[in-house]
Amino acid sequence: KQWYQRRVAITAGIARLLEFMGHDVKRINHLGDWGTQFGMLIAHLEDKFPNHTQESPPISDLQEFYKESKKRFDTEPDFKQRAYRKVVALQAYDKETYAAWKLICDISLREFQNIYDRLDIKLEPYGESYYNSRMKGMVKKLEEDGILTDGDGCKLIFVEGQEVPLMVVKSDGGFTYDTSDLATMTVRMGEWNADWGIYVVDNGQSLHFELLFAACRKIGFIAPEQKVTHVGFGVVLGEDKKKFKTRSGDTVKLRQLLDEGLERAEKKIRTKEAEKKERGSGGLLTEEEIIKCRDAVAYGCIKFADLSCTRTNDYVFSFDKKEKSTDCDSALIPLL
Repeated sequence: KQWYQRRVAITAGIARLLEFMGHDVKRINHLGDWGTQFGMLIAHLEDKFPNHTQESPPISDLQEFYKESKKRFDTEPDFKQRAYRKVVALQAYDKETYAAWKLICDISLREFQNIYDRLDIKLEPYGESYYNSRMKGMVKKLEEDGILTDGDGCKLIFVEGQEVPLMVVKSDGGFTYDTSDLATMTVRMGEWNADWGIYVVDNGQSLHFELLFAACRKIGFIAPEQKVTHVGFGVVLGEDKKKFKTRSGDTVKLRQLLDEGLERAEKKIRTKEAEKKERGSGGLLTEEEIIKCRDAVAYGCIKFADLSCTRTNDYVFSFDKKEKSTDCDSALIPLL
């Protein structure tokens, strides 16, 4: 999705700046590769491609595959229950379920890496699954230390000054995103002993990180001398000031955005080359130079659009917009 490009652009900008200043930076891509959504995907995979263990399924669009599974999850009670059972099986590392999960993750990671390579982005993937094995022991320790409070069958962490608690264990005994986020802290600020944890996540998660950081300070997951910062950002909107979508109404995929940028950049470059040739000017670009210039202009301009506006504001993205307002609520794409 296009907002993902903004997160990646901001993350890369911060990382490069800190590295330039001499800091040792670990660029973590926190992937949502665990939980209910994978129960849905695995159940749908088994139905649609029952021989997936013998033959790699032809899934070219994982986002569309997810939409299919989510529709079934919302409309088919039997499928929903089976998806939940798959989550339990995955958490227990059932061999066949785990293999299906690995297959789906590999497809997703290949697509991510393709985008990263195009944008010259360096990130290390550490999904929620990386921290899964640590959660059970962490929760046991929190219970032994008297940190957790019972509430309607759930196990909670209350923090002074915060209206809502962190839910560490659900009433059915399952873990939550709060549990996963706590576990990430034990690794990043504990095992890796980071001096500064920077979380680049959209503004919608501001209250969550405020609560998470306060809870981690309370229970000692973040030492007094360590810093944690939530770098929030606004979302990307279409020219109608609503979620950035295609003409068909679907959310714009980052791959589509990059492809359109390349198309527009190449058209502009070839037009200028044709004008130079018609005038008899020298210095025409070779085909290799045209492609190299196209990539640099397209990807550079798309990154510039994300970084040119106030980080915390939503902004309107448009390839065609010729001007941008003084309060930077819209981003033009220079040269395209």
